[in-house]
Amino acid sequence: MKDGYHGSADTFDESMHINATGLFIVTRGFGDVMAEAGSGSIINIGSIHGMIAPDPPIYRGTTMHAWAPDYFFHKGGMINFTRFIASYYGPRGVRCNCLSPGGLQTPNHPEPFVRQYSERTLLGRLANETDLMGAIVFLASDASRYVTGVNLPVDGGYTAK
Repeated sequence: MKDGYHGSADTFDESMHINATGLFIVTRGFGDVMAEAGSGSIINIGSIHGMIAPDPPIYRGTTMHAWAPDYFFHKGGMINFTRFIASYYGPRGVRCNCLSPGGLQTPNHPEPFVRQYSERTLLGRLANETDLMGAIVFLASDASRYVTGVNLPVDGGYTAK
């Protein structure tokens, strides 16, 4: 990739510092406190873009695009970092899981994108503001106390196709 449309190396580097290094520092800080207490649940919020490549047809007829290589890099790395953290803190009673949402509808989404994205999901729609709540409550609660190192897509079946 060259600088310009795909982003500059400086932008990518800054993104690494914020998103990768930041995740590491925050996770280590909270993980150490939870390990000292002997229990806890770390929930990373990833994206299905950590699991799949961009799907250009869902952007047809819009000015939107998914050409942000750093975003895909970070979300893919977060999924594996979650597994690492689960193995690191697991023996000390701390679970770590990743929640990977699919598209979350906003009022700013153009109609062609909403239609084309919705056609890609098994449920025929984008997520709304409450669709992630149940999964987060589950991963944070004792109902998932034997669940760790998991990446849970909450995407209306987008990645199932």
